[in-house]
Amino acid sequence: MHHVLLLCLGLTMAVCLLVMLSERLRLPYPILLVVGGLTISFIPGLPPLKVEPDLIFLIFLPPLLYEAAWFTSWQEFWRWRRLIGFLAFGLVLLTSGVVALVAWSVIPGFTLALGFLLGGVVSPPDAVAATSVMRTMKLPRRITAILEGESLVNDASSLIVFRFALAAVLSGVFSWQQAATSFLLVTLLGIAVGLGVALLFYALHRWLPTSPSAHTVLTLITPHLLYVAAETLHVSGVMAVVSGGLLLSYHSSHLFSPGNRRQGLSTWASLGFILNGAVFVLIGLQLPVIVNELGAFSKLEAMGYGVLVTAVLVLTRIAFLLLASPFSHFMSRFIAVSDANPGWRGPLIVGYAGMRGVVSLAAALSIPLLTPGGQPFPQRNLILFITFVVILLTLVGQGLTLPLLIRWIGVEDRDAARPEHEQQMALRQHLAQTSLGYLQRHYRREKQHNSLVNSLGRKLEKEVQLTSQRLALLTDNRVEAEVAQYHHIFSDLLRAQRLELHKLRRLGHYDAEVIRYLEGQLDLEEEKLFHLAYYAPSHQLAVPSRANVTPKNSH
Repeated sequence: MHHVLLLCLGLTMAVCLLVMLSERLRLPYPILLVVGGLTISFIPGLPPLKVEPDLIFLIFLPPLLYEAAWFTSWQEFWRWRRLIGFLAFGLVLLTSGVVALVAWSVIPGFTLALGFLLGGVVSPPDAVAATSVMRTMKLPRRITAILEGESLVNDASSLIVFRFALAAVLSGVFSWQQAATSFLLVTLLGIAVGLGVALLFYALHRWLPTSPSAHTVLTLITPHLLYVAAETLHVSGVMAVVSGGLLLSYHSSHLFSPGNRRQGLSTWASLGFILNGAVFVLIGLQLPVIVNELGAFSKLEAMGYGVLVTAVLVLTRIAFLLLASPFSHFMSRFIAVSDANPGWRGPLIVGYAGMRGVVSLAAALSIPLLTPGGQPFPQRNLILFITFVVILLTLVGQGLTLPLLIRWIGVEDRDAARPEHEQQMALRQHLAQTSLGYLQRHYRREKQHNSLVNSLGRKLEKEVQLTSQRLALLTDNRVEAEVAQYHHIFSDLLRAQRLELHKLRRLGHYDAEVIRYLEGQLDLEEEKLFHLAYYAPSHQLAVPSRANVTPKNSH
């Protein structure tokens, strides 16, 4: 038991160090985590770590999908629903078929059913890796929205293809009509189960009072119950988690209290960080186990098959996206489309961003060791090895070259009418004006006779005035130094207040709970200031540091 605990703590520490190193080297963290896991696996004396598929499907996959669904914009998802549907279902089916034909034609002993099994394993891209690469690049919002939306749904379609192909291998019988009907039912019923369970949690959050701690625990339970409920009914657990997460996220603004929402988001940020990091490290740690079980094929031969399948995946995806561009232009004559002329740059980037990850590894590991007749499952070890090669080549190869491709071809954002920082400022001004008008209409008498309400009105008036000034300054490049100075002085004042609270805590003149509450208020002010400074137009303003900064005259 102690060994398991030490191993978990060691892996968690390794994840943190590798992510910190990736930020220092300015590399996407999934790449460094996979390479780090590979390096750790070669440490002498380290026992081989074999990951059980149920660990991925029950522990890792539901919360990761739920978190992705929670932060997905429903507006963007619905806007690009056709393209997301084509990628998540049409491209997965096409990719599985192309991989099946290539594997059947090239790899000795591979049947068409085994080819579809391999295609179902390696067809879904991992958008966590792609978005982590793109986070350092300035890309149109549509590209990120399409990739995130695709990742929410394509796992379900690929796993359904995998299950039907697995059943065909085990039984030797396959019916296209039955498979298509079952595919549709499993998907639609998975969505229905997800919405039904999500409505139960909606009722719990809406009509029963919950503390921040109870609320956070409920949100942690939700994705697992969504997944287990659907899988128990033999429908798509992935679609259940995605649909339930989207429903609850859409209603979160009025469903949860501010304190519950803030604590829940903080908890999920830490949980998502650990789960994502652990998953990519575990991928790297699987190499010795997979190589030892390779069997009759030589490593060089199996590596060649892995490179071939990777090339087929990349080229099929890029060709599909590039052909979808003229198809969208043609269909715009008959139906309304989100973009009648997408060009070739955006589709090329989306096509090249098809990196594989944890779902592919978990699906490959879930292939049974034996057939119902007691014979070894055909080509299982080779499928595992090819899957690992595909993950490694797409994560590392495409992950490192994707930023170069983006810089080389260049891509303009045709959707951004206004910069994000300017939209935030304008929205803040609009909300302040709304509050001021509401106060004037409904509480005119209280504002005249209540000094506190009157002060609130003056505060809103000053906020409107200050925001208007800041909006005007955003268009004047000559005042960038003035804005930078404002950020620096304000952040310095916040640090001075924090230092004073620290002194008062040591003196013991105030209760620790009161000190902690005021520190939380300073944290909120500093977060707001940091966000505004980061999104300043030139990105060269004095962005306040969050740590290891000493205020003036504090020594």
